[in-house]
Amino acid sequence: MRPLLLIYLHGFASSGQAHKAELLRAWCAQHQLAFIAPSLPIQPQLALSSVQETLTALLPFYRVGLVGASLGGFYARYLAQQAQLPCVLINPVVNPAQRLQEAIGSVTHYHDQLRFSWTQEHCQSLAAYRVEKASVPCRLLLQTGDEVLDYRQAQLAYPEAELCLEEGGDHGFAGFERHIPTLVAFLDQHAADQEG
Repeated sequence: MRPLLLIYLHGFASSGQAHKAELLRAWCAQHQLAFIAPSLPIQPQLALSSVQETLTALLPFYRVGLVGASLGGFYARYLAQQAQLPCVLINPVVNPAQRLQEAIGSVTHYHDQLRFSWTQEHCQSLAAYRVEKASVPCRLLLQTGDEVLDYRQAQLAYPEAELCLEEGGDHGFAGFERHIPTLVAFLDQHAADQEG
């Protein structure tokens, strides 16, 4: 059986050095598990095509599980259905084309503090990507205290997902490190099922 590889996709204006990415990276290093967390381009079509190219290159050698947070959760779910991969979504945005309208303008990147322009065209390009229900194994990590997104939207959008719903918390998913072993076990099991 091919080894498991976890790919983490970060949220809007974040990077591959996001806090959850670093927690996953450290856990995977400790357990000798392959892991990558690319810093994605701002443009949605470039972000998705870059991950699709990575998947094309790595799928012959690895069983892949996708983990995505916020906008990265939407990306992970879309890419999972395209490549038939299991995924874990952490406080994901459900309708980014609409939700990110309010970000239009000059945005500060969380990690390097550089500014970039987010445009109506970026939002429109997100509308081209559709997510279907019940097509791939999916685990949903939600916290009711998410101050950025209404957790109920993701709960309604992914009724087929294995749900972990916690009271309180925040958009960054407080206490994420507690969920890493379960998250990895879910991806490992379903990636093995799909290979077999």
